[in-house]
Amino acid sequence: MNNRISRYLIRFQSHLHVTPGIKESAVRELYTHLEDRIQELKRNDLNEEEAEELALHALGSPETIAQEIYETHAQGSWQESFLAALPHLLVALLIVASYYWQSIACLLITLIAIAVVTVYGWYQNKPTWLMPWLGYYLLPVIIGGVLLIYLSAGWGWIATLIYITLALSAIIYIARQVAQQDKLNALLMLSPMLVAFSWLLSLGTGEEFSTGSVVIEQMESRILWVIISFLSLAIATAIFVRLRQRQYKIAILLIPPIIIPLLIALEGGGNASFGSWVLQAIFLCAFISPLFIRTEQVFSLPKRQEKWGTS
Repeated sequence: MNNRISRYLIRFQSHLHVTPGIKESAVRELYTHLEDRIQELKRNDLNEEEAEELALHALGSPETIAQEIYETHAQGSWQESFLAALPHLLVALLIVASYYWQSIACLLITLIAIAVVTVYGWYQNKPTWLMPWLGYYLLPVIIGGVLLIYLSAGWGWIATLIYITLALSAIIYIARQVAQQDKLNALLMLSPMLVAFSWLLSLGTGEEFSTGSVVIEQMESRILWVIISFLSLAIATAIFVRLRQRQYKIAILLIPPIIIPLLIALEGGGNASFGSWVLQAIFLCAFISPLFIRTEQVFSLPKRQEKWGTS
């Protein structure tokens, strides 16, 4: 494959945020179209270099083509939109059930449902609607680390540091896996973690967590806002799936997970320690970091040369 065409296709696939199967098919079709066009121009008495330059110029910017293909596949169905918003709705209903009925059965049913749907979606090529479910599936890992920070004493800090290191490693690994398809998937997965983490930090200090009384009192006084925050996530997620334009998807995905923690901090940040809000700032930076991380290519162009042919 000519280096000029190879560079063009690499730029094209690096800006095409779709599933690996669609991406590979699109790259192959674009390469085939280029080859056909180049051969046609060569039959009109152009040399190889001139034919390639004219064919690439006629196609236009690879980023523009990638954006057009992305928008063709970006909009999910109403069913996918509902499935993506459903875990946020379930958590909001769980909070209502726990507050009014204090039923452990509701919690168990919700946890089992999240686990089953997450495992199913993971083995179905990680569709977009899976990402919020995956976030709630990993949420107990985050909550466990926060509780250990509050409750650890003496040598317990060593176990806490080991646990947090392993937990963050697992979450980073999973985030990298889902980001290979689209960086926005990692944000969609992390958004419920960030909101839940913010509420957890705002409920009290380490001593209050050990007694539990103040935490329960704080939770009861804010129950309506907690429910509203998760309902807001559900609405934003549903809109995200239905949108086509990537810039609008990014905006609707970033606004609730950033605004909600800020409102929580302004409304009741005095109940948390300075160290807790440092952790909040770190987690917020981690949440938006996938937008700035360069992911690896889904497949390597040179490895496909035998399958595509050479010019």
